[in-house]
Amino acid sequence: MNDRQDNIEKLHDMIKDIRFAMLTTVEEDGTLRSRPMATQEFEFDGDLWFFTSADATKVNEVEHEHHVNVSYAEPKDQKYVSVSGTAQLIRDKSKIEELWNPLLKAWFPDGLDDPQLALLKVSVDKAEYWDSPSSKVVRLLGFAKAVVTGKPIGNPGDNAKIEAL
Repeated sequence: MNDRQDNIEKLHDMIKDIRFAMLTTVEEDGTLRSRPMATQEFEFDGDLWFFTSADATKVNEVEHEHHVNVSYAEPKDQKYVSVSGTAQLIRDKSKIEELWNPLLKAWFPDGLDDPQLALLKVSVDKAEYWDSPSSKVVRLLGFAKAVVTGKPIGNPGDNAKIEAL
């Protein structure tokens, strides 16, 4: 297996069970703005997909500056992922139907008939992740030991940068 495929699989394993992510865009004045987005259930292939309204503020921000960040966090499992990439609005009806889930009616009451219903596609360029597979008890013992001894926590888990996806 090649490095790209290994990286895709690692990222997929890290984010597949995290329901919400924070999408950060750049406003016209350069200010960073983040908002929660529902993660779509799909087989990650290097692109992330989010449902949006075509007239949403984030779409205007993405059209002005395509570079975005998407952050995932699952504190109970000690999984954290930050991905950087480029975003674009997609209005492909077949892709919308492919990814549609009836639970999305909470945000889009008209469902697939909503004329503003669209997708935000984020093509991932780079990522960084932090993963601590140890149990909560092992992490707490390591934390307590660090506090008592005054020495930093040892290896808290796996951390890696993926420079090109």
